[in-house]
Amino acid sequence: MPILTLQHWPAGKPGRIGRTLRDHGLRLDIRTPHLTGAANAIPADVDDLNGLLILGGPQNVTDIAQYPWMQQEVELIKAMHAAQRPVIGICLGAQLIAHALGGVVAPRDRPALGFHPLGLTPAGQTEPMLAGIQWTSPQFFSCGQEVKQLPPGATNLSGTPATPIQAFKAGLRTFAFLFHPECDRPMLEDLAHADPDFLARAGVTTADVLATIDRHYEPYARLSDRLCVNLTTLLFRCARSSA
Repeated sequence: MPILTLQHWPAGKPGRIGRTLRDHGLRLDIRTPHLTGAANAIPADVDDLNGLLILGGPQNVTDIAQYPWMQQEVELIKAMHAAQRPVIGICLGAQLIAHALGGVVAPRDRPALGFHPLGLTPAGQTEPMLAGIQWTSPQFFSCGQEVKQLPPGATNLSGTPATPIQAFKAGLRTFAFLFHPECDRPMLEDLAHADPDFLARAGVTTADVLATIDRHYEPYARLSDRLCVNLTTLLFRCARSSA
């Protein structure tokens, strides 16, 4: 069975997490639900899905009423979560998970673009999915909205004063990351070339962001690779072998 992968814009590819999943013999079914066509349709049920990977995008969860496809994604998240199938959300995907499961998503006081500290909570420090991840490390953020309140029963795995909820876990196999561990260097550089309004509101320039990529890419890549291997071997392998 494939891992359904929902991509919401050209720059938001599966990247290193997609490569890791494929390297471990898993198959991705990549769809772009914001585009028309049967090949991009969101499945009506979860019977033939091994997991769900929801990537980032420029859309906002607070605009969900404008996007029927986003509403369908929310229903799919609910169904996958209820069935205890693996669900991973990145940036927009993480916000959709929070919204689907009863959390609150709202605009950040100021958009985040570039590298910011990632700080594991005590729960994150002892979470097997984050084994090998430094308790404080640089991670790449590109977001105008954030999770203001966790879904009921969810566990906050990472947060700092600037971004209190950076990653969370809900149930057995649903994980959400407000940052971008999936990016390789070209993907990060694409994100650095954001539209001028977003850059201005974030208080940075493209040159600023590119400079942080130069400074932080090596530890970022190493730790992001570790996270992708953890997600693949602990989440999808366990789910597949117990099915």
